[in-house]
Amino acid sequence: MLSGGEGRDVRASLPFLCAVDIFCDCDIAVFARSQFAWAGLELWRGLGFSRVMKPDFEFERAAHARGFERVAGVDEVGRGPLAGPVTAAAVVLDPDRIPEGLNDSKKLTKPARERLYEELLQVADVSVAHASVEEIEELNILRASHLAMLRALEGLKTPADYALIDGNMIPRDLTLPAETVVKGDARSQSISAASIAAKICRDCVMLSLAQQHPGYGWETNMGYGSKKHMEALQKIGVTPHHRRLFKPVHNMLYQDK
Repeated sequence: MLSGGEGRDVRASLPFLCAVDIFCDCDIAVFARSQFAWAGLELWRGLGFSRVMKPDFEFERAAHARGFERVAGVDEVGRGPLAGPVTAAAVVLDPDRIPEGLNDSKKLTKPARERLYEELLQVADVSVAHASVEEIEELNILRASHLAMLRALEGLKTPADYALIDGNMIPRDLTLPAETVVKGDARSQSISAASIAAKICRDCVMLSLAQQHPGYGWETNMGYGSKKHMEALQKIGVTPHHRRLFKPVHNMLYQDK
């Protein structure tokens, strides 16, 4: 979906890919093609076929065609863990220097993520930000993840003038034009770059916290509710870095009350 008064949702009004040809403006046509390509892939999968798809630069090109110069991909990591911050990244890619192999961070090996992150730092504008456990408890996890996204955008060396937001919701306080992209880390190279940066940086935070609080397995589970983590909650207890309003932690705190 588009926001900020830019464009319209062509997916609802064009049921067939060939209808794209009725558009005169190339920017709308590019956007439409990207949407129909994805819809076609989903239909293809639904019929029992499969095809390896990688993120591309079509969403970014469509925004450039509408006059935007600095298009930032934005993604977050860490909504589900029981401990640690939620982390977001914003990345503006140089169209002429896009690292090879960008993809959803969850689909990449750790060495591949690390290599791509180092390359991104050299060729792209990368900003990473967090929302703390205290902010997660005060705002709720959704709003806290949006806060981290806003902070990541604000931390870019040169401000973006358009944002591609992973998911289906634009942060309520975002002031620049933006577009949501469902499963964006698998569809947009800028968003996949942001997913890599956010994952790398949050993992570093959890590795540091694991050294301060050994026994929970944060160096491997990154704060998620693994068996080792749940057993440690029972044996060792809750730390200041646990999200006390998340049900497993909350139940642990109040099980005897």
